[in-house]
Amino acid sequence: MPEGEYLQFGGMAVPEGVMMRSPRYWAVACRAPNGDVVVRTEALEKTWIGRQQWLKKPFLRGMLAMFDTMALGIKAMNIASNIQLDDKYNPEKNPHQLTEEQVKEASSAAKKKKAVDNLTIAVTVVISLGLGFLIFNVMPQALAQFLRGGTVDQGGTGTNYLAEVLKMVVFIGYLAAIAQIPSIKEVFRYHGAEHKAINVIEAKEPLDISHSMGQTRLHPRCGTNFAIIMVIVGFLLFPLIPRYFELGGLAITPQTPAPLVVLSRILIEVPLLFVVSGISYEIIRAAGRMKDQKWVNIMLKPGLATQLITTAEPEEKHIEVAIESLNAVLKAEETGELTNGERQSDFPVVPTSP
Repeated sequence: MPEGEYLQFGGMAVPEGVMMRSPRYWAVACRAPNGDVVVRTEALEKTWIGRQQWLKKPFLRGMLAMFDTMALGIKAMNIASNIQLDDKYNPEKNPHQLTEEQVKEASSAAKKKKAVDNLTIAVTVVISLGLGFLIFNVMPQALAQFLRGGTVDQGGTGTNYLAEVLKMVVFIGYLAAIAQIPSIKEVFRYHGAEHKAINVIEAKEPLDISHSMGQTRLHPRCGTNFAIIMVIVGFLLFPLIPRYFELGGLAITPQTPAPLVVLSRILIEVPLLFVVSGISYEIIRAAGRMKDQKWVNIMLKPGLATQLITTAEPEEKHIEVAIESLNAVLKAEETGELTNGERQSDFPVVPTSP
């Protein structure tokens, strides 16, 4: 495979597993309730939006990448959930693979998992996006307006900067809070394993557990980096747009009721998210190509530091799953053969309760 192709490898953590994607394929590897590592591989489908060539131009492809990642993430989550719920991998149905004590513990953990179908996942994502927008955008804007309402400062520039600072604080605080939840911490370990596996092939080292464990769990193309860079680009751009203005017969002044000021601000910033995401995506792409350069690592320090929250140091069992997923897409790229099946893990474990 051409060297540049490796820059197109990425992935995400899912419950009890890792999704990896290559230029033409994607795979999910999960640890099933009975301890097996289950792999599902598929070719990437070209959706209508994915076939729009004009959306692949620089500074436009950022939003396309976001929608594409979201859609693929829904599919990966669905596969991971179905593996956890499949009776085929239920130790109670196949008790020979675990000891009697492990069967009892694993069965108890499996019973606590709830069925999740495609519609439920889609609804959950929509609700999550709505709540995320409310928490990370509307709430900081409203709080900034409350703290500085009525203050005239060059079109509300001071209030704008306060809102952007509050966005950063809320975002980092949220990540730090959910990182304390045991089930999320386990997902973050798989996130770290995903990065280590990708770092191995980009370092041109053998893709095995020992070499992967020696790699850093941070990566400049991580979605966390993308989110942080979007926050930083927004910090540089949004405050320059006046908070108070007159447009035709509409006038937003410091005396305008706070809810209307916040609403007008949201209506201005939402379309500009396309611009912010486009700029951020190009920065991430450039950083991925030059990640070994010192100045790039300095520039990406905020995002890499945040990954210390959104990733956790994985164990060998997490690395094993990440390697299985990455090997599946590497094999598909080289031979066109799709890996779909399961094998007994080298690190059989009893799943932890969610």
